[in-house]
Amino acid sequence: MHKPIAPRHAWCTAAHSDTTASFRADLATLRVHLKACPQEHRHLLALYGASASIHGFVANRLVTTLVVIAASIGVGYWML
Repeated sequence: MHKPIAPRHAWCTAAHSDTTASFRADLATLRVHLKACPQEHRHLLALYGASASIHGFVANRLVTTLVVIAASIGVGYWML
């Protein structure tokens, strides 16, 4: 006789594989949390957004940014 093969789980979550559906109460709680969370830390969120945009600009134009910074330092040193 063949032994039955035990099913292997391909992922590990907090929910059982047969009960992964979202319930209305869960979605409502998540909606409340997502609306409240940015309000508590809106200054940090704005700072994060600004730093992400600066990082994106500098990462795409690294050499140009370094040349502009070096030129600014040079002009500032020359003017003193």
